[in-house]
Amino acid sequence: MTLRNRLALAGGAVVFAALVLASLVLYPSLRVKLNDQHDAGLVTAAAQAPDLIRAFKEKNAAKVEPDAGPGRSVIPEKPVDVGPTLVQFVIPPVAAGPTDGFVDISDRDAAVADGTQPAYFHDADYAGTRYRIYTAPMPDDPHTLVRTAVPTSVVHSTLDRLAMLLVGITAGGCVLAAGAARLAAGRVLRPVRQLTDTVEHVTATQDLTARLSADGRDEIARLTRSFAAMMAALDESVGAQRRLVADASHELRTPLTSLTTNLELLGEGPGLDDPQAPELVREARVQAAELTSLVNDLVDLGRYGGARAHTEDTRLDLLARRVLDRAAARSPRLSFTADLAPCLVHADPDAVERAIGNLVDNAVKWSPDGGRITVTATADGTVSVSDGGPGIPAADLPYVFDRFYRSPAARSLPGSGLGLAIVRQIAETHGGSVAAEPLAQGVRLRLSLPPTR
Repeated sequence: MTLRNRLALAGGAVVFAALVLASLVLYPSLRVKLNDQHDAGLVTAAAQAPDLIRAFKEKNAAKVEPDAGPGRSVIPEKPVDVGPTLVQFVIPPVAAGPTDGFVDISDRDAAVADGTQPAYFHDADYAGTRYRIYTAPMPDDPHTLVRTAVPTSVVHSTLDRLAMLLVGITAGGCVLAAGAARLAAGRVLRPVRQLTDTVEHVTATQDLTARLSADGRDEIARLTRSFAAMMAALDESVGAQRRLVADASHELRTPLTSLTTNLELLGEGPGLDDPQAPELVREARVQAAELTSLVNDLVDLGRYGGARAHTEDTRLDLLARRVLDRAAARSPRLSFTADLAPCLVHADPDAVERAIGNLVDNAVKWSPDGGRITVTATADGTVSVSDGGPGIPAADLPYVFDRFYRSPAARSLPGSGLGLAIVRQIAETHGGSVAAEPLAQGVRLRLSLPPTR
C-alpha cells in the first residue's frame, strides 16, 4: 500500500473515530432530551385536563342529568385522542382493575387518587402497542385520575431516524475525509515522490548530477534541500576522488617508469659489473624515495581529509616553535626567525603540526643558501611562514594549494605537489583557511584557524 493511501486511510480513520465518539455522546443526550420533552408534553396535557372537561360540558350540556355530580356525566371513560396524545379520565372511586378501552388501573394508580402516592410515569402494553403513560390527579378534583399517554413508537421512530442520520453522517464524513486526505496527501507528498524518483534514478544510473529544489519551510522541504545538498557534496566528493586517482596515477607513472627502466637495465648485460650500475642504483633509490614520499603524502591527504578523531585545546605558538626548531636543525644553511604570540586553538595537534611543518618545508625548499625564513603566530589563530625565494607568479597564486599542482619552475625539484594541499585540507577540516601573499622577495603563506575564546 502506498504512503498516499495509508495517509488517506489514516485521515478517514481519525474522522471516523471522531464522528463515532461524537455520536456516542450526542445520541444518548438527544434520547434523554427527547424523552424528557415527551414526558413534559404528557404533564402539560394532564394539566390541561380541566379545559378538556369544560369543552365536553359545553358540547354535551343538554345531556347532563339534573341529579348528576358536577360534570361527571360528560366525562368519557374511554381514552380521548388529543392530537398524538391519549387522555383518559378515571372518576372516583378509583380501584385497581380493568378499565374501559385502556391499560388496567393498578394499585399505584389508586394510591395516586388517594393522595398517598405522587404522580408518576411508566410504560405499559395495550392492544399490541407500547405506551408511555403519565398518571396524576385532576388539578381541580384530586380524587379523579387523569392518565395521558403516547405510543413509545413516536419517540423511537424519531430516535431511529436520528440514529440513521448519525450513521449516514459518520459514513459520509469518513469517505469524504479519506478522499480529501488522499488529495491533500498527493499534493503534500509530491516532493517526496520527486525525491524517490531522484533516488531511484541515481541508484539505477549512478548519476549524481541530478538536482532537486524545494520551496517552503516544512519538514519535507527541509528534507529535499538537505538531500540536494548531500547529493551536491557527494558529487563533489566523487569528482574529487576521481581527480585524485587520475592525478595520482599520473604522478606515480613517471617514477615507476624510471624505476622499472633502471631495474631492467641492471638486469641486462653484465648487471652490477656494468660501470653504469652504481648510477642506475642511485637513480632507482631516488625514484623509490619519491614513490615513498608520494604514497605517504596520499595517505596523509586521506587521513586529514576526514573527521577529526582527536581534538584538544592546543597552543598554536608552541607547535610552531617545535616545527621551527626541527627545521633549523635540518637546514643549517638557512637562518630562522620567529615572532610567536601565545594563541590557543581547539584542534588536532598532530594535524596542525603537520600543516605548519609543510609550510616551513616549502619555504626551505625555495629559499637560497643564506636565506631567511620568518615564522609568526598571532593571537587570532594565524601562522604565517615567509621566505626569501623567487616568489610565486601571480598566475600561479590561485593554485598553489591545489593537489599535485607545481609551477613550471618547481617541476624539476623533488616533491609530490601534495604538501600545500594537505595544509589546506587540514585548515578546512578545522574550519579555517589558507592564503598565499606575494612579497617583494619571496612569498608569505598563511594558515588561519578559529581561536579558542
